[in-house]
Parts: sequence; structure tokens; C-alpha cells
Amino acid sequence: MTFDLPASTGDILKSDDHLVQSFADLNALKQEGARTAIVSARGTMVTDSDGNQLIDGIGGLWCVNVGHGRREIIDAIRTQLETLDFYSTFYTFTHPAAAALARKLSALAPGNLNKVYFGNSGSVANDSAVRILQHYNRRLGRPEKRMVLSRNGAYHGSTFLAIAMTTPEYSKGWDKAENIVHHLKKPHYWREGDGMSEAEFLDALMEDMRAAIERIGAENIACFIAEPIMGAGGVIVPPPGYHRRAEDICRAYDIKFVADEVVTAFGRLGHFFASQDVFGTTPDIITTAKGLTSGYQPLSATIMSDEIHEVISGPDGVFLHGMTYSGHPAASAAALANIALMESEKIPERVRTTGKLFEKTLKGLEDIEIVGEVRGSHFMAGIEFVSDKETRALFPEAMNIGMKVARRAQRKGLVARPLGHILILSPTLILSEAEIARIGAILRESILEVMAEVRG
Repeated sequence: MTFDLPASTGDILKSDDHLVQSFADLNALKQEGARTAIVSARGTMVTDSDGNQLIDGIGGLWCVNVGHGRREIIDAIRTQLETLDFYSTFYTFTHPAAAALARKLSALAPGNLNKVYFGNSGSVANDSAVRILQHYNRRLGRPEKRMVLSRNGAYHGSTFLAIAMTTPEYSKGWDKAENIVHHLKKPHYWREGDGMSEAEFLDALMEDMRAAIERIGAENIACFIAEPIMGAGGVIVPPPGYHRRAEDICRAYDIKFVADEVVTAFGRLGHFFASQDVFGTTPDIITTAKGLTSGYQPLSATIMSDEIHEVISGPDGVFLHGMTYSGHPAASAAALANIALMESEKIPERVRTTGKLFEKTLKGLEDIEIVGEVRGSHFMAGIEFVSDKETRALFPEAMNIGMKVARRAQRKGLVARPLGHILILSPTLILSEAEIARIGAILRESILEVMAEVRG
């Protein structure tokens, strides 16, 4: 039995009339049909339907960490499907791949995070973390302890609860879970520092957190959830010491600390998990997805402490939470092969060198008049464009400055992600020094050309 995929650009886009795309201006797509069809990929490169080869500067979407077309992962998936294509992890059932992966993640995660619940996406991982903690508190006889502290600028997913934890800009015009989430101040010193030193700004952020807890009541708050570095909210790096101090406050008020490592885990910052190794924290729960399988299969993990598991696995109760594909055999096999590949090739260790070179290369773009700030760490970067460097004023929203630069870059051979006035880079973690230099050169040319265009 065979099946045919559309081959030409026209056929692909004709088929694509039926596909509802994510985070897209659907009306613009309906009117203009401006889509990019990616048809193949290998290593650090992708190929579009017109035969153009492009550096994958967004790693699929923060996720293809080990690069495209790795036979080790593809073969592991195929072998697993030939052995056991699917069985659920409901009730008393398990299977070797999910069990082995849970054991491996427990070994990699910090502290006593030894219990793993699998899902299918980062959104589900974060939803699961909150549901589990609300259930945990109910079992402890405190059902009112159910609220979540998040932050302006956060991105935790797009399901009904995850979008409520995400910065409000992402839910305009959409319903979301109400009366559960309180957003703290955005930890973006360059934009929000308002004349303070960075140390003073950090103190102000911690005071905002304490004030919110006192106002809401610690007895009503289940957890604080935070990305070590904010991703889709603009690649925002908090002031040094932010996460350590936030964790201390959580401990003092008996509030669980949840680290959303959907983006930062599996090598993007040079370690399998960034929480402890980069930021010096030991969360109660770590959520992850994306780089867990390098995008080869959809899989997420909610990794919880022994203490949380002990409560939710006590007598007189059933864990009434589950997804059909939780711990899918092929997805689990992909993750195991991905991790083995990262360990054998020492990819996280390499990122500690090449990632800093990438960071330095992009930071060099700050000499351009419309580049206000380049921020991020290792292979996670955001470039913010401004119309006035001194006042940090933005270009008019209708100008869509990030998209202008992204389109120029794509014509020159680089895929980058526009986000309003910001351009995001999250490439594969196997870039060579020559490819890093090429990315820097493409971005410089593209930004300068767009600057000339908008300045007239």
C-alpha cells in the first residue's frame, strides 16, 4: 500500500487550504496564501518546496536539538513500532520504553524528582503540573490552596489552563480558565528597570511576589510557575539570583516551585536540565517537552518530587488524570535514543562553547541603529528592534518590523521567528562555527536592509 504526498508548491498549498495553522493570521492566509512549505531536512538545514536550502534558525520550534534526519532516532522509532506499536499506560499497564525513559529522566533530573508523568505537549505538561498540585492539596485537606502565581511575559502553553498562566497578550479575544492565576511583574530589567540598578530591580520583583502572596494568602496558592528564561514572551533573562530568591520565598510560604523547562531543557543552555546546573534551584516539579525527543515524536514529561507522589499515591484515591498516548512506545523510544545520542556526542558540553559563541555573535548586532537589545543565553536568543535607541520606543505595530527582517533573512537562507518587534533564534544545537558566522552575517545584512527601507 502506498500513499502520495503533494509534490509541487502549488499542490502543497492547495492541500494546505484545509489545514488550520497555529498562531497564524488566518484571515491573511485566506487572502494571501503566504505560506512556506518545508519538504525535507538534514542536519542544520531544511529545504522548502522551491528547492531553497535554509539554515533552521528556530530548530523546528525550539525543539530539533540534535538536528534533522538522525538515523539513531529514526531507527529507534521504527524498531519500537515493529516490536510494540502501541499500548496505553492506563490502570495497571506499562511497557519497557516508557518505564526505561521514566527511570532515565529521574536520573537526569535534580534533587528527588523521581516520578514522571508523560503527556503529549508542553501545554499538557504544565496543565498536569497544576492539576496534580491541586489534587495534592485536596488530599492534604486544603482544597482552597489551588491558585497559581505566574508572570507577565510568560508562555506556558495554549490549552484552557496553560493559556491562563501565559502572559495575557496571548489570550486577547479568547476565553481561558478564570480566577486561578495571578501574574507577577515581568523580570525584564532592560524594559522594566525604570532607573533602578539591576540589584534594586531584583529586590522590587521579590517584593512584588511577597506582596501578591500576602494579598492573595499563601493558604490559597498552590504553586509558582516560571520558565528559567522566558521563551515566546520575548526571550527574557531574569536578573541574576532571581530564581534562587523566588524559590526561597516559595519555601517560606509553603508554595510549590514549578520550573517550566519545555524550552530550556535538553541542552539548549548547555545542560540536560537548567534549573539546578544553571540557576541553582531544585524545583518541586519540572515540566519538559520539545527537546525531550528533539521533535521527532510528540512527548512531554511532568517530573515531580517523591514527596508530591507520596501524597497523591496514598490510600483511598485514584489518579483521575490521563491521556491515551501518555508514554507512547514510539515517542518513548525516540526520547531514549535522543538522550543517548546527546550523551555519546556530548552535545550539552559542546553547547557551553558554541552556544556562547552564538550569543556573542548575535550580541555584536547591537551596534545597528534599530537593534535595541540582544538577549538570551547560548542557543536561545531574542533581538528587539526599536525606532529610537535612546528612548527605546518601538516601531508602529502595523509595520511588523520583526516579520520584515524574518522575510529578508529567509530570502538569504535563514529561518528566524518573528514575534512583533522581536526576532527569535532557537537553532539546532549542532551548529558549526562557520554556520554561526553565516547566521550573524545574514542577520546583519537583513536588518540593515530593513532599516534602510523603514528610514526611507
